Amino acid sequence: MSACLAFIERPHFAADVVVGLDCGWGGPFAVPFFRSSIAKSKRKGAGSIIWTWLACDKNVGGMSEDILTLPPPAADARLAYGTDPNQFGDLRLPQGSGPFPVVMNIHGGYWRAKYDLAHAGHLCAALTKKGCATWNLEYRRVGNPGGGWPGTFEDIASGYRFLPQIAKHYRLDPASVVVMGHSAGGQLALCLASHEPSVKRVISLAGVVDLQQAFTLHLSSDAVVDFLGGPPKDVPDHYQDADPMGLAIPQARQVLMHGTRDDVVPPSLSRDYVEKKKKANEDVTFVEVAGADHFDLIDPRSVAWAKVEAQVLKLVGQV
Repeated sequence: MSACLAFIERPHFAADVVVGLDCGWGGPFAVPFFRSSIAKSKRKGAGSIIWTWLACDKNVGGMSEDILTLPPPAADARLAYGTDPNQFGDLRLPQGSGPFPVVMNIHGGYWRAKYDLAHAGHLCAALTKKGCATWNLEYRRVGNPGGGWPGTFEDIASGYRFLPQIAKHYRLDPASVVVMGHSAGGQLALCLASHEPSVKRVISLAGVVDLQQAFTLHLSSDAVVDFLGGPPKDVPDHYQDADPMGLAIPQARQVLMHGTRDDVVPPSLSRDYVEKKKKANEDVTFVEVAGADHFDLIDPRSVAWAKVEAQVLKLVGQV
C-alpha cells in the first residue's frame, strides 16, 4: 500500500463521483469513487475539485495503462499494404505448417495519430502463441496527412483486402478471419463488417460503437468531431456511414466486450448497441467483464484477458 495524491470530481458522462489517482504510473487516471479512509483533504479554490490523500494499492482495479508504453515482442514481418508511411501491418505467425486462422487487430486511441499500433503487439503476440496468425494494422489517423474520415476507414478496408494477397506465402487461412478492434478500433472493426460482406466474425473491445453518443458525451474532448470532420448537423452523411449503431451487419457474428470499470468509453455504449442489434435480429453477444478497466481488455497480464482470449479462440474455431 502507498499514499496517493488524488482529486475528486464529477465527469461529464458519469452520474457517480470519480477519484483521479496519481500512484506513480506516470499520470492521474479516474476510477469510481467509493467510501475510503481519507487521511486528510484540502479544497482547492471554489471549483468542484478536491485534492486528497488516501491509501491505495498500485494494483487497484488491475490498472493496465502501462501496456501503452511497454515494448512489445517483435513481429515476424512488417508489410506495407499501401504507399503511405502509415499503411502497414505487423504480421505474427504461430508455429506449425498452417494454414493458420487470422486475427486482424485494429488498435484504438480515439483515431488520433498520437497513438500507434505498438501497444497492441502484446495481445497479438499472446494470440499467436495460441495458434492464431495476427495482423496488427496501422492506418492513417487524425493528425496524419489523409487521416480522419474517410481516409482512416479506407486504410482499414485496404488492410483487410490485403490479407488474401499474402495468404499463400504466409500460410494463412483467408476463410477463418476474425476482425477485432479496441476502443476506436472497435468502431472501425464493426464499420468494416458493415461495408465488407466477407467479414463473418468481429469483436469489439470497449468500442466507441455509438458515434452520436460519443458526440453528445464529448468523449475525449470531442474526438469524434475531429475524426468525422464536424458535428452531426454539419456532416450527417459521415455519421451515417461511420456509426456502427446505425449500420446493418446481418452476415457477421458480433461479440462486444466491455469492462465495468471503464472510464474512457462508457460501458453503456456496448450494452445499448447489443440491445438494439438484437432487436434487428443480428447475431450479437455482449460480454461484460466485471472489474475490468479500459486497458485490461488488451493486456495479456490482466485477469480479464482470459475472457478475451476465449472469445477469440471460439470465433476462430480453436476451442
